Amino acid sequence: MKFGDFKYNRPHLDTMEKEVEELLKEFDSSENPQEQSRVIEKITEIRNHFETMYTLVSIRHSIDTRDSFYEKEQVYMDENSPRYTNMITKFYSSLVGSQFKEELSKVWGEQLFRLAELQIKTFSEEIMEDLVVENKLSTKYDKLVAAAAIQFEGQTRNLSQLRPFMESPDRGMRKKAYNAYTSYFEENEEEIGDIYDQLVKIRDRMAKKLGYENFIQMGYDRMSRSDYNHNMVRNFREQVLQSIVPLASKIKDRQKKRLLLEELTYYDEPLQFLSGNANPKGGPEWILDKGIKMYKELSSETGEFFDFMVENELLDLLSKEGKRSGGYCTVIPDYKAPFIFSNFNGTSGDIDVLTHEAGHAFQTYMSMDLELPEYKFPTLEACEIHSMSMEFLTWPWMESFFEEGVDKYKYSHLEGAVSFLPYGVTVDEFQHIIYQRPNLTPDERKKVWRDLEKKYLPFKDYSGNSFLESGGYWMRQGHIFSNPFYYIDYCLAQVCAFQFWRRSLEDSERAWKDYLELCKAGGSMAFIDLVDLAGLKSPFQDGTVQYAIKPVKEFLENIDDRAL
Repeated sequence: MKFGDFKYNRPHLDTMEKEVEELLKEFDSSENPQEQSRVIEKITEIRNHFETMYTLVSIRHSIDTRDSFYEKEQVYMDENSPRYTNMITKFYSSLVGSQFKEELSKVWGEQLFRLAELQIKTFSEEIMEDLVVENKLSTKYDKLVAAAAIQFEGQTRNLSQLRPFMESPDRGMRKKAYNAYTSYFEENEEEIGDIYDQLVKIRDRMAKKLGYENFIQMGYDRMSRSDYNHNMVRNFREQVLQSIVPLASKIKDRQKKRLLLEELTYYDEPLQFLSGNANPKGGPEWILDKGIKMYKELSSETGEFFDFMVENELLDLLSKEGKRSGGYCTVIPDYKAPFIFSNFNGTSGDIDVLTHEAGHAFQTYMSMDLELPEYKFPTLEACEIHSMSMEFLTWPWMESFFEEGVDKYKYSHLEGAVSFLPYGVTVDEFQHIIYQRPNLTPDERKKVWRDLEKKYLPFKDYSGNSFLESGGYWMRQGHIFSNPFYYIDYCLAQVCAFQFWRRSLEDSERAWKDYLELCKAGGSMAFIDLVDLAGLKSPFQDGTVQYAIKPVKEFLENIDDRAL
């Protein structure tokens, strides 16, 4: 069945609540674990249906934020999803209180109980109204960013459509495009700042209602981080500061020399080579055809998976008016279907989507038979291992997309992965400071951001752009608004992906076998256990960042980037 034929019907929460209430009575009065398992299966069916409808609304609203029907349905979901969370929390309470907990954990896995306990800690009926407001504010930010309609070079363009101009070999064009991009955030700075201020304060209020000191630990618990804490993350950030920031600074210096510039400014950074960046040699349909061939050749599993995605129209790739920015992968449970959303714009990012988001989608496809909704995706830092590693495991096929520019692409891809890490930890530490000090003013928050940039991104030169110089860059990072503390996940996963890249160069067969096993495990284990399953070193272990970056550094140093 094609995505357009997936049927949406607004779920009736009153009916669902009654059904779950009756099932929980049955669960609590069950005389053996087999009876309780049957109830878990019935509740799982109800959950899968609601999450299918919720996801269909989210996808269709993000494809066209102007669609009045799905805009209304998104409002309905924003208002009612806390009721659903309340329902599931009651289920979790019965689950962890079961007299047959030990027997059930052998059937359903211990991870289910860890996740249930964290969910119970982060929810109560007392915060349901706050959750509704939080949902609406997040949607408001997404819609504001999607509404960008910028007059540029004779056409009305959204933010994604400015990216090719930001990568232009013409320095004047780069500056003009970058400033048009940031001007949209500057013009809406007051509204964006107000949205975030409300989000921070409402999250802080919820945390305190639930007995937390502030939102930081609540944020970690909401992210289902059961096997690491903010002290371990702080140590990881310190590893990045010591081992990656000096390398990233050297990379930027090489870029400056490569571009024959006296200073590398903010609007120069998107351009990698004077002759132009490595861009795909064809349009969206051509890219998709190459993708089909690539995944057929990579493995029988990826070939079957990508055919399924294409045949059932489970990819929405083109940038268009009213479409939400960015890219994501999600899963539609009742149809056992992943879905990939993106905004193709003619840059190498189009290929990164085809590998990154397809990495997510492939994992869900391989673990679709895991019955529990909790296991369709692992926790997010583990999810990003699948996506970022797929980017590297598909390197042997990059020549088909970039042809003579393939070496440019590989250099840029690896260089970009290194340079991302300092930015990623900047986003993370920013959020820790903000939720530790929720009453900071908008200007004080901007100063926090700019100070962190000077720490982790010392090469940033915003000369001539007062908005960025004053610390406004963070306003374009949607994760900060909609998914608090979801960003260090990319950094942790990048260190794991570097290890997969290294393994793929040494023994591609073993690398693929380990990757496939990781995908099949889905979310049935916590992050560190999944890392162990794949035979990787934990990013939290002292020395892992240095170990992971060593071959990357050697690869980059052995390339004459000026010749590319």
